[in-house]
Amino acid sequence: MISADPNVREWMALALRSVARRTGQTFEVLEARDGLAGMSMAWRHRPDVVVADEITSRAGAFAVARDLKAADPPFPGLVIILLERPEDQWLARWSGADAWFVKPVNPFELADAVGASLEARGEEAV
Repeated sequence: MISADPNVREWMALALRSVARRTGQTFEVLEARDGLAGMSMAWRHRPDVVVADEITSRAGAFAVARDLKAADPPFPGLVIILLERPEDQWLARWSGADAWFVKPVNPFELADAVGASLEARGEEAV
């Protein structure tokens, strides 16, 4: 997960860890404070899901999604963006993000969406 805000990273981690508790799976939640570090981490570790906060320094969430999804070959995992404004949904779509939520995000909705997406893809980790 990528966010400059430690509070956002904390609640995202709690939401994503709840997926593990519900499914009985174990997985690691990786954190990055900025977009460039997050992209580097995503390419290095190849997580099943990348959650990026729109307000992220050194490459925002749209740049992260675009870089990962427009690569050749594209990043295989899900990319989810947390938006500041509903008006930015078109940017999330343009960036190639797989899903997006407008803040404030209900952590249970985020966990449900991630869990359902992973189950549909047959993935086992986040």
